[in-house]
Amino acid sequence: MFRRAMWKTLGFVGYTVQYGCIAHCAFEYIGEFVVCSGPSMEPTIVNHDIVFSERMSRHLCRIQKGDVVVAKSPFDPNMNICKRVIGLEGDKICTSMTSDLFKTHTYVPKGHIWLEGDNLRNSTDSRNYGPIPYALIRGRVCLKLWPPNNFGSLNESPTGRIIKTEKD
Repeated sequence: MFRRAMWKTLGFVGYTVQYGCIAHCAFEYIGEFVVCSGPSMEPTIVNHDIVFSERMSRHLCRIQKGDVVVAKSPFDPNMNICKRVIGLEGDKICTSMTSDLFKTHTYVPKGHIWLEGDNLRNSTDSRNYGPIPYALIRGRVCLKLWPPNNFGSLNESPTGRIIKTEKD
């Protein structure tokens, strides 16, 4: 009787470990569900929207200008940020505001990207902390799941800051 209970328990633990490994691999290499908070991506993503962030683009180096990505915060590794890719390595970015008299530009260094929120007036992004390493990208947001009336792919940037070049 004791042996039978022990084997059942070990079998249950074995299945739990197997399913846990499968779930871990799915969330690490395929994608994850993300609850977004904060106003930085409004009107594209508002507070408490739920999105699906796929991980394959990151692993295949397929992140492009205009994509919305989830990345580790360069200030706090325990926090994720959700921003739009404005520039890739080698791109020249105008870092000054439209009202500034003198325009300043920054080149995005190799292995880095430039991120900005769609709500430029209320976003802490690369304009504050500079380009971030590509390695901090966790995934590309490809689908908005919640609320149901906004289900679907994401809209293009409302800021008009993304300029596609010939090499894109």
